Amino acid sequence: MLELGTKVLLAYALGAILGSLLLGRLRKVDIRTLGSGNAGGTNALRTQGLVFGLAVLAIDIAKGVAAVLLLPPLDIPGIGIDPTVSREWLRLACAAAVIVGHVYPIWHQFRGGKGAATAVGVLVSLHPWTLLPLLAVWILALVLTGFVGLATMLAGVCLVAVVWLRTPEDLSFLLFCIATAGFIIFTHRGNISRMLQGTEHRARRVWLLRPRSS
Repeated sequence: MLELGTKVLLAYALGAILGSLLLGRLRKVDIRTLGSGNAGGTNALRTQGLVFGLAVLAIDIAKGVAAVLLLPPLDIPGIGIDPTVSREWLRLACAAAVIVGHVYPIWHQFRGGKGAATAVGVLVSLHPWTLLPLLAVWILALVLTGFVGLATMLAGVCLVAVVWLRTPEDLSFLLFCIATAGFIIFTHRGNISRMLQGTEHRARRVWLLRPRSS
């Protein structure tokens, strides 16, 4: 159990390192004071441009990959590898911890991003086959509505459906996907509120069904 607890804490600490705030220091800006006030890749892209936004996304995705691929097999001096700990559950625990760390980073007053990019990194490492349908749903929702947040939430719902349909016997991964999708929707609650109020920002360049006068 010492191995499990240590690696989960390390995964959380890794998640709490935010790409937008690290790179923002180089530009002497705090992304959380600009745009939507969120420290994630979408706000970084919207307020700082394409290169900055892509760099932030790369860092946040890489955290998810590292937490799943590098931490679980790591033989930490003084702790070692506990044979009683399931490797599958350890990977899922580290995956969950890195996402939570990104959303609630201890290094940054618990004000982080919304977890989507880091979740993508996790899925790349756990089951890459989940990404294609997620990407298809995300793009479709984005071009039809112009709402990045809505597209992300619908992709989360798609994740649960795809895993349930393809590998319903993999209960541990299915439960992880349900929890992750629910958490992503929770982190987008502000987007939901703004959509209901009609004040949510739309990505007009890719919104195909926008009114001609917009």
